[in-house]
Amino acid sequence: MTAEMIAPEWMHRQISSEQYDSWTVEQCADIEIVDGMVAVSPSASKRHNRLARFLANALDAAGGAEWNADTDFDVRLQDVPLNNRRPDVVVYRADTIDESPTRPADVLLLVEVVSPGSETTDRVVKLDQYAKAGIPFYWRVEQVADGVPIVHTYVLDAASRSYRAGELFTGRVKAVVPYAVEADLSGL
Repeated sequence: MTAEMIAPEWMHRQISSEQYDSWTVEQCADIEIVDGMVAVSPSASKRHNRLARFLANALDAAGGAEWNADTDFDVRLQDVPLNNRRPDVVVYRADTIDESPTRPADVLLLVEVVSPGSETTDRVVKLDQYAKAGIPFYWRVEQVADGVPIVHTYVLDAASRSYRAGELFTGRVKAVVPYAVEADLSGL
């Protein structure tokens, strides 16, 4: 049995932004594009999705008229080679709601909820990619054995295009940057 028999042909070659933009919503679901190659993301757990939605709702409510927060859409980090990520939560400029793709210049904060299988990607790879793309803030949510999530926050150092550690929250988020927001994750 060959690889072509298991996976579609397009998964074995780099794709361009034009090709990706021609795909249907269904074709783009549950994938990311890394250096032009399709990376399939496994379905997230209900707890993962609940954490992401809860944080998105809190960030959206606190963002006022200037910022929206949402889940489940692409952020185009670069066109060549194509790098499209699908963060768990995206805080973006409200006046860009109808623009696609969403670009780093319109994003304030990206949030990733770490799951089994995404540990290195969320802790190392995306941390670097998002910083290099100029995303001002990154939050990483760790799901721990006792059930109380830990939120690691990062702030972009624009000169070095890398993140420095910000505040750390266990259960209850009470952040002042990028804007004031509170969310109690301890009961989720």
